[in-house]
Amino acid sequence: MLFSSLVFLFLFLPLFFLSYFAAKKRRTRNILLLCFSLVFYAWGETLHVLLMIFSIAANYFFALAIEKKQMAENQKAAKTYMALAVGANLLLIAVFKYSGFFAEIFNSLAGSAVPVPKIELPIGISFYTFQIMSYVIDVYRKQVPAQRDLLYLGAYLSGFPQLIAGPVVRYRTIAGELEDRAETISDFSAGIKRFIAGLSKKVLIANTMAVSVDRILAFSGADYGMAGAWIAMVAYAMQIYFDFSGYSDMAIGMGRMMGFHYLENFNYPYMAASITDFWRRWHISMSTFFRDYVYIPLGGSRVSRGRWVFNMAVVWACTGLWHGANWTFVIWGMYFGALLIAEKLAVGRLIEKLPVIKNIYALFLVVVGWAIFRAESVGQMGELLRAMFGGYGGGGAQIPLSALLQQSECGLVFFAMLAAAAIASMPASRFIKDRLSRLKHGALFMDVCALTVFAFCVIELALGSYNPFIYFDF
Repeated sequence: MLFSSLVFLFLFLPLFFLSYFAAKKRRTRNILLLCFSLVFYAWGETLHVLLMIFSIAANYFFALAIEKKQMAENQKAAKTYMALAVGANLLLIAVFKYSGFFAEIFNSLAGSAVPVPKIELPIGISFYTFQIMSYVIDVYRKQVPAQRDLLYLGAYLSGFPQLIAGPVVRYRTIAGELEDRAETISDFSAGIKRFIAGLSKKVLIANTMAVSVDRILAFSGADYGMAGAWIAMVAYAMQIYFDFSGYSDMAIGMGRMMGFHYLENFNYPYMAASITDFWRRWHISMSTFFRDYVYIPLGGSRVSRGRWVFNMAVVWACTGLWHGANWTFVIWGMYFGALLIAEKLAVGRLIEKLPVIKNIYALFLVVVGWAIFRAESVGQMGELLRAMFGGYGGGGAQIPLSALLQQSECGLVFFAMLAAAAIASMPASRFIKDRLSRLKHGALFMDVCALTVFAFCVIELALGSYNPFIYFDF
């Protein structure tokens, strides 16, 4: 089930909140959250919901066993249970997400013909597996107590707002709110506005960008040329940002409506002054996960230079591979890893001294990175990068222009949404909001704007506007 669907907006969500607020006890509300979340997931993943239930139950018992052994001062046994839990979770991802990829690599290296398994990828498995692993590891580190109520743990892991595309919500972030949270009118109102903001990002901006990107890249690099490649990649940069940040906004908004306060997942990443700064601003929950559970355990930066480079390579290979079983994702991860290493060891201090240029530098390299990420194969990646850097000439402008004009009579929809995306991706949007809130009727004006935007979103959905969230694939 999609957040950006009429069934979710006008059936599932109203039924959930009517039931949720009709219940008076905290435990009943958590059970309702669990039940509705399982229905939400089972809507499109009928059998895979059993895999999630198994993951909840298995990690529930692993965490209890870890805590029990630690209370008995048997650290070795606690560490063994933690390793088993992490291994079991990684095995699930390996089987469902990477078995075909690994089989193809083996066949390529060994010259064999091992059958390549075709296993359907459960939506959101990377997100909810990372969440449950963070819970088990934090119990082992004694940063949180093991949750004694299986239903409460299930409500945390399967909570439908952040279930299938993040952000990666750590258990310790909301542990207290699972037990005792306050649902207030002000939080509910703010949550609705945040949800509408996210919905508009997805339906009005990301979907518009997606149509044009897909149409341009349906041609060959020789057809769309340098101009078409850059138009497509700038549009894709906006598509993926507003697609994913839109989903995060909706998740944060719905969580707030229930009294949960999820952490922010984006902080104007296209305003970054370096690649290092970009990764402090983009998909923050994933970046901090790899930092705390991979990078620091490997030794972080408190090691020799050679070992640090190795640590960075491991982290960014894992980051790329986490996004999908494709060499393009691995290359994308290593690309950013190499840039981060270069900034740390060589060019970082120089870049800091170049105002404005440093922002252009970061944005340029990020857009190039999105070309690697967007490509469906290494061959297409090479073709797209070649076009971006003039390998097919600077022409081909008639191809992207015709692609845009197919979208509306004058192409105004695309350019209007691109302009809106540019403004919304900068702090200027926050400045405008702050200024409006200070006006006499500013709050009312913003509420009317929110309702108007929501109406436009509903119209688009009713007309059949559809483009699945990019991160559903991960």
